[in-house]
Amino acid sequence: MTLTELRYIVTLAQEQHFGHAAERCHVSQPTLSVGVKKLEDELGVMLFERSKSAVRLTPVGATIVAQAQKVLEQAQGIRELAQAGKNQLAAPLKVGAIYTIGPYLFPHLIPQLHKVSPNMPLYIEENFTHVLRDKLRNGELDAIIIALPFQEADVLTKALYDEPFCVLMPSDHPWTAKASIDIEQLNDKSLLLLGEGHCFRDQVLEACPATGKGGSGHLHTTVESSSLETIRHMVASGLGVSVLPLSAVDSHHYAPGILEIRPFSAPVPLRTVAIAWRASFPRPKAIEMLADSIRLCSVSHPDRKDA
Repeated sequence: MTLTELRYIVTLAQEQHFGHAAERCHVSQPTLSVGVKKLEDELGVMLFERSKSAVRLTPVGATIVAQAQKVLEQAQGIRELAQAGKNQLAAPLKVGAIYTIGPYLFPHLIPQLHKVSPNMPLYIEENFTHVLRDKLRNGELDAIIIALPFQEADVLTKALYDEPFCVLMPSDHPWTAKASIDIEQLNDKSLLLLGEGHCFRDQVLEACPATGKGGSGHLHTTVESSSLETIRHMVASGLGVSVLPLSAVDSHHYAPGILEIRPFSAPVPLRTVAIAWRASFPRPKAIEMLADSIRLCSVSHPDRKDA
């Protein structure tokens, strides 16, 4: 049984004439007759009553033709799905990002991506790296935006841009007199950090190793299970200083004169932001478009504010 044979019997039932049905199927009349007979032999029933003047469906033939019509419609639906699938930019993309990237990247990324790929909306999730890793692996997410290093079997990664760190302080802090801050200076001050599980916390501790437990400097203050925005509020209140990625510097609603930002002195600590996706993901063009859009609106791009 083939789709062609099903098309023959459906068309013949509609036309009730072998010649007319053959014309609609773009085959010769003998070809259509042989196809119909072959299907009847395979099924073991007569589908049509044939006479010199007419071709009529048998009762069982009517039931089978009705089912054949549904099969042909479903087959056409499969073709339409496949056709839509050829356009890799015509369906939603499920994207995850770590907490310290997503809130500062997405407001720039979404308008940029919409310009170049308006038919590919984003499903967005922000979470910890280990949670995003699991969701990428089991297919709940198509791509994730994380900070390197990141390694996972059967997952590809592409570095997108380097993002420097900055020091955040209250506007009345004595360090505001400095043009830049040496990393070693953080060892002698109270440093507000994210809680366990945030990779940005680990990166700051790695850049400023003496701030960690067992270091030579004073103990840092840790804000457990919080966000960079919570830390920003605490810095504004005068509790201490903190370290932010450059993308988070201007993302606040404080009036001038409350917070100050200073860059680090060389060598400037930074993180490398990357995209990761399954090697088997069937929409590589979507990943490429996403990566290109992230680069265009990254903190390292000169047109970031215009994105």
